[in-house]
Amino acid sequence: MEFHKAKSIIIFDGECSLCNGVVGWLMKFAPASIFEFIPFQSPKGQELLQHFGYPLQQLETVILIDEQGAHTHSDGFLKIVAKIPRWRVAAALLAFIPRMLRDAVYNLASRNRLKWFGESKSCTINFR
Repeated sequence: MEFHKAKSIIIFDGECSLCNGVVGWLMKFAPASIFEFIPFQSPKGQELLQHFGYPLQQLETVILIDEQGAHTHSDGFLKIVAKIPRWRVAAALLAFIPRMLRDAVYNLASRNRLKWFGESKSCTINFR
């Protein structure tokens, strides 16, 4: 499977309202040439998860796949934000927070995202 693409790939939960909101925000602020958004529930999402050794049934983190490999949790999110020119400085500043603390907050939000934000009836990206 070849992943040396011009666009970085973002794998997200297409049934999560928070995830769909973040993807909508990224589509608004990121130049169209930067990202390809793929719900993990889609055939392509399942293929990528399998290729990189992630569970197929549930997604615990957003996954960024770029020329350097797969990135998850707070590091993955900060790398995503850093690819958007007008948000690069914010990502750099947030990177000063120790990863253990960033990941603790990220994991808390990830575990509770469906309870706090609900499930989405439709995905931002049409994949079915």
